[in-house]
Amino acid sequence: MKNTKRLVMMGLFVAMALALSIVEKMIPVPFVAPGAKLGLSNIITLTVLMSLGFKDALSVLVARIILGSIFGGGLSGFIYSISGGILSLVMMELTRKIGRESISVIGISVVGAVFHNVGQLLAAAYIIQNMNVFVYLPVLFLAAVGTGVFVGLTTKYLLSYLDIKT
Repeated sequence: MKNTKRLVMMGLFVAMALALSIVEKMIPVPFVAPGAKLGLSNIITLTVLMSLGFKDALSVLVARIILGSIFGGGLSGFIYSISGGILSLVMMELTRKIGRESISVIGISVVGAVFHNVGQLLAAAYIIQNMNVFVYLPVLFLAAVGTGVFVGLTTKYLLSYLDIKT
């Protein structure tokens, strides 16, 4: 892919992820655990990971988190988003590499959702110096399976319509 086209594609992906992130903040999610969200912007992160690779997905993720924090997440939102997002992306990439033939994009998405929660809880435990935040893990795991399946299905559908050649 030519550099100009790649730059435009990356900009569009960042814009879409940021828009989904902002829309998601407007949706009231009735979860028991604080901070639980649907993870709509992860549709874009996973799409980029599956179509363009890890480095581009990391670039989109970091740009979206920085811009999202500037537009309304604040420092604490940045810390939780970056810790969950990077751990999630690394684990999705490992899952994608290890399970190339046997794990679908839906399975990769569920892994990402679970590890996003783990990353956020690790950040919270470090910040407040208390491991008791992990009491939320079972509830967050259940939510992660549901949201991970939704994000994975949406990404699978989206990938079937994209024609991205690297």
